[in-house]
Amino acid sequence: MFVRRHRLCIRLSQAMKTIEKKQLKPAGNRIVLVLQGGGALGAYQAGVYHALHEHGLTPDWVVGTSIGAINAALIAGNKVPRRIERLRQFWDSVSHADLMDMSRLPDQARLTNVRLSTLDTMLRGVPGFFKPRLFSPFVAGLEVDAEQASFYDTAPLRETLEELIDFSYLNAAGGTRLSVNALKVQTGELRSFDSAQQTITAQHIMASGALPPGFPAVRIDGQLYWDGGLYSNTPLETVLDDQPHVDTLCFMVDLWSADGEEPTTLDEVQTRQKDVMFASRTKRHIEAYVGKHKLQHTLRKMLAELPPKSRANIDPEMVQGLGCDSTMHLVRLSYAGRDWRLASKDINFSAGSVRWRWDQGYADASRAIEQSDWMTVVSEDTALVVHELAPAAQPEVQPEVQPEA
Repeated sequence: MFVRRHRLCIRLSQAMKTIEKKQLKPAGNRIVLVLQGGGALGAYQAGVYHALHEHGLTPDWVVGTSIGAINAALIAGNKVPRRIERLRQFWDSVSHADLMDMSRLPDQARLTNVRLSTLDTMLRGVPGFFKPRLFSPFVAGLEVDAEQASFYDTAPLRETLEELIDFSYLNAAGGTRLSVNALKVQTGELRSFDSAQQTITAQHIMASGALPPGFPAVRIDGQLYWDGGLYSNTPLETVLDDQPHVDTLCFMVDLWSADGEEPTTLDEVQTRQKDVMFASRTKRHIEAYVGKHKLQHTLRKMLAELPPKSRANIDPEMVQGLGCDSTMHLVRLSYAGRDWRLASKDINFSAGSVRWRWDQGYADASRAIEQSDWMTVVSEDTALVVHELAPAAQPEVQPEVQPEA
């Protein structure tokens, strides 16, 4: 059996309650955190990391695209004790203060607040992140320099990244590995910038989140790059393609949902369009990975059965390329906020929404950690096990006002 799929239960079995924190990580497994793009929805990712941090599940490798690249850099670019603080600083700095406590208001009032906050973002930008290009010829359809061809200027983000990320620590040997993906503008190719292979700077992080036409392309070594989410918004393939394959516990955080209701309004149509465009495309990558793993496993068994004289004539590099049996446990955590089905949900930086998303990410990751379903023993020839978190239990009587991101 090469693929197994588990459903994480809402209530723990009595046996699983006895798992201690030190048993949350399978022996010898590396821990990987994969973060998708999604703008303001990325606060959910910070909450997921918060829970992992509290339980000692420190990633050995963080892979991100767009806002996921920023969160990933904040994690990998700081010593472990400072990571939550730095994530808090970033998300607090980019949040729009609410006029009053939104949790005390009815749903319609919170929706109004979100609309006003989003409008403010569009008109004035986000401090420490981006600001509008006032009177830019680009808005009028005129030609400008390629690095200024956008509605907003992301120079403030560079200052924020350089303030909150210790790039010397990030690029030092032995630290948490960081990979961020960006799209090469002129060829449409996806490029992965990896701290294990090169020095990572603020430019690389900004390139991964340069979503046009809002944000400008970023030039690196003479080449222009856009947001990696234009090619693939969930960078799981970066992990699946990594060589050599090793036993891995991978937490993948999705911010967009491929499943949704039939849209009936313009806003709902635009929301579904964004969800479908940026939702995870991991199924085909997983199928390809498992198929390759199965073929390699079969070839290794066949080689082992050959007589020594025949094996001596086989190219050692070819044998090495077949790798070894390894298992990946993939824990999928998905943002489930309704956001009033607004197409602008990814630019809703309302402080209440940011806080709610962080709390949801923390709660979802905590439930997954309580279950620790990846500790279940599987056969050595199992390539990949997918663990999906079931929706949280809802009370029989719903409160009059539901929290809403």
